[in-house]
Amino acid sequence: MDSENIITLFDNGKHKFIFLGSERKSLESIPTNQYLIVHNDEGVLLDPGGVHVFPRVLASVVEFIDLGKIKHVFYSHQDPDVSSGITLWDSVLETKFYISKLWERFLPHFGVFEKSRMVLIEDSGGKIKFKDGAELHIIPAHFLHSTGNFNLYDPTSKILFSGDIGVSVFPEGKDMVFVENFSNHIKYIEGFHKRYMASNKVCKKWVDIVKKLDVEQMVPQHGAIYKKPEYKEFLNWFESLECGTDLIDNIYKVGAK
Repeated sequence: MDSENIITLFDNGKHKFIFLGSERKSLESIPTNQYLIVHNDEGVLLDPGGVHVFPRVLASVVEFIDLGKIKHVFYSHQDPDVSSGITLWDSVLETKFYISKLWERFLPHFGVFEKSRMVLIEDSGGKIKFKDGAELHIIPAHFLHSTGNFNLYDPTSKILFSGDIGVSVFPEGKDMVFVENFSNHIKYIEGFHKRYMASNKVCKKWVDIVKKLDVEQMVPQHGAIYKKPEYKEFLNWFESLECGTDLIDNIYKVGAK
């Protein structure tokens, strides 16, 4: 197991937010990040990933908590790098799986036919509750980039799990765990966000929502993690970004003959 990039991002003795690392040494696909929240004796997995990362993520999880104590699995959206391992996790966990209600009908294509343990998230979002009353907040992030898309905010650690918002794509040989200089970092995020985000209108909508949260770190599903100063710089950049349908003429021009 490659455990060299596993990092505990927050720990107050009762509540932990853990970065389970990524397949950073793999050149076969874009690396994905996975996260685990442990609250007392309850665990929550965030976007545990596709089939090929299952052995690594499973080995990382059991270092922190027994599998029987994983009570919730949260999926930000339906992409295969996020959720194609769902049948494997379903086979080893007695847990609830949270996913947008828009994607329920597609679950059989991942081999999921039994839906009794599925929690279908309404467009307005929702909450994941622990036994002692503590909560995680499910934040709408639709069309960024999936039509049914959610983030998850942890009020205890003040960490925002942003899914594909804020992801960075590094060239081979370049890698970093945290964003070190946002101005220099833009070149690793700009191309992805211009093409995969729907429009500036939804970027602004999302920024309006998350600006109301007290965020110390933003953790995306790919690439480097943002600490508070770089997160604020990202918000300023993102709310003014022209992307998706804003650039539709340029996008079609690229493929024109």
